[in-house]
Amino acid sequence: MSDVIVGVDPHKKSVTIEAIDGQGKKLATGRFGTGTRDYKAMLGYVRRQWPHHRWAIEGAHGVGRPLAQRLLADGESVVDVPAKLAARVRVFDTGNARKTDTTDAHAIAAVALRTPDLQVLSFDEELVALRLLADRRDELSARRVQTVNRLHRLLTELIPGGAGKDLTATKAKRLLATVKPRSVLGKTTRRMAADEIVDLVATDARLKSLTKELKTAVQARGSHLMDLPGIGPAGAARILADVGDVARFPDRNHFASWTGTAPLDATSGEQIRHRLSRAGNRRLNHVLHMAAIAQIRLDTEGRTYYRRKLGEAKTRKEARRCLKRRLSDMVYRQLVADAQLTEHAAADTDEHDTETGPGGHSGASLTSSAADLHTPVIGSSDQPQPGPAVPTLPVPSPRAKTRAGSATQPQRRRAGAVKMERPTGRTILTATSADAHSQAPRPRS
Repeated sequence: MSDVIVGVDPHKKSVTIEAIDGQGKKLATGRFGTGTRDYKAMLGYVRRQWPHHRWAIEGAHGVGRPLAQRLLADGESVVDVPAKLAARVRVFDTGNARKTDTTDAHAIAAVALRTPDLQVLSFDEELVALRLLADRRDELSARRVQTVNRLHRLLTELIPGGAGKDLTATKAKRLLATVKPRSVLGKTTRRMAADEIVDLVATDARLKSLTKELKTAVQARGSHLMDLPGIGPAGAARILADVGDVARFPDRNHFASWTGTAPLDATSGEQIRHRLSRAGNRRLNHVLHMAAIAQIRLDTEGRTYYRRKLGEAKTRKEARRCLKRRLSDMVYRQLVADAQLTEHAAADTDEHDTETGPGGHSGASLTSSAADLHTPVIGSSDQPQPGPAVPTLPVPSPRAKTRAGSATQPQRRRAGAVKMERPTGRTILTATSADAHSQAPRPRS
């Protein structure tokens, strides 16, 4: 029996669903809220009606992310439907391309039915946490830029010419200390500038702490993206959070198209040229752009490549775009290499667990095998009790010690281990040393 496709058009307060079978026939449609009660009602209805089903959500990385995460946490199968594919189906469908929630849900379900290579979502709690940290870091960075801009505006009113470029909290404090206004306007402006400096210091502290946390999280996932010049903890975290499973990209060209670094062919006649692509993931494109700027400023292989492109009569923008495409390929290769290392480590762990067996020891089993083995690999409870130890040290020769004016003392021997014998009558203690001799007990007088 083929799976039933449940297309979902998500919104902030409601979701519209439509279920179709393997032939594209509409089975049911409905509208539910996003609250806990409505979500449970929707999930229970779908599970009762169609035990074999699959969810298709438009924009599972955007507005549909909360619903997708809840479904994945409940063990449901979910695929992501790009909005562009759903729009194409809606345009070529009957109804004069009317756009309603019901038609959107139908288009989403049709795309999931006819497109076999859609991204299958998976629930990775650590990756979700990494995405939240990366989003928070971007928000703090944007707040810092706004604070610095306001501080520039206030310092321009207090100091002729303003504060210049690369304004920091320390530099702003030093400049503000030189200003002693006497008017009400000047005092108010100075007080507002001091407040902005306090906010800037607090934001910088939060950014520093969050960057350390991102670095730890990236290293914990076994990623080596930070080894690439120009990519720091924030950039590596953004790449990992947005890419997810790199296996969904067949090759580096698809990855470059997704990041927006693949140029578009704009050739006309004998003029061969390419233009900038505005498509793709713009946040990842920004990470690659900042990495390219850092490599051009520093003495790296990226600078050499950039200068070589300039020598080929390319403009600065064209050379920088070539470098961004090169960086996209490097990131893709590193992601693939990290994924292979993770798979090999998991395979080695599984093989080790298979070889060790119960208890984590090699050859361990739940039953004793002492009778079948000809090797000493047996349990301690199956081994016989050890006998008396065989002496390995040479027996020292007896030396008589004499004293002047005294009789010769009898020779003393070292006491050895004793063995208890129980013959009929009484117990006799017999020495077991190599130089010991059995002696009969003296009769009592």
